[in-house]
Amino acid sequence: MTYTTSAQTWDFNVPTPYPSQDTDLLKQLPFVPGLKELLMLRQVHALEHATVWVLADLANANYTSRPSRSPAGTATTVHEMDNDTLGGLSTEQGFYLYGEVNLSDLRRAVPLALNRLTQGEWNLAVHPRCGTNLSVGMMLTAGLALGAHLLLPRGPIEQLIGLGLATATATQLTPDIGILAQRYLTTAIPFNLAVEDISDTSDIWGRPAYFVQVRWRD
Repeated sequence: MTYTTSAQTWDFNVPTPYPSQDTDLLKQLPFVPGLKELLMLRQVHALEHATVWVLADLANANYTSRPSRSPAGTATTVHEMDNDTLGGLSTEQGFYLYGEVNLSDLRRAVPLALNRLTQGEWNLAVHPRCGTNLSVGMMLTAGLALGAHLLLPRGPIEQLIGLGLATATATQLTPDIGILAQRYLTTAIPFNLAVEDISDTSDIWGRPAYFVQVRWRD
């Protein structure tokens, strides 16, 4: 799941993604059950993130290109809009997008996001408000808290201090480790995705949403 904020960059050397990477993996491991669905989910997840980024870029361009007027009639600068109301949920068939967005803008943003990702803007696949970061934060906090509990004296003051240190440490480490988890585990460049349909619908819980349906192509 994602929410909009400023982009992060891939600031260290990583293996360069190539178009047939997931296709090759499927050929090498055809016996692994659910592998194709997992690979597709990772690609959809990246496209979800990139779409949220592109929608934010479009919104910022629209607002910053238009001056506003103060009550006295003088022109003032319109600050860039950060649409943090947008959220997404990925599945192996596509992704849901929640929030206030124009359907025509979404239909423009999705193919643009897909093109930018596959043409080398791999940073768009990573989003700092992704649910991966939340999961990483919870696991780090639990692990560090358990470690502090085992290592420190059993007194209530010492245990409370340990819990506080564990929480503070996890808070500092979560953003960087969460981004690494996204890069290597939960997203992949969507070289194999083709957009099938973009529709106004509702999710399985009945919440209003847009659904971006995709298909796998070799």
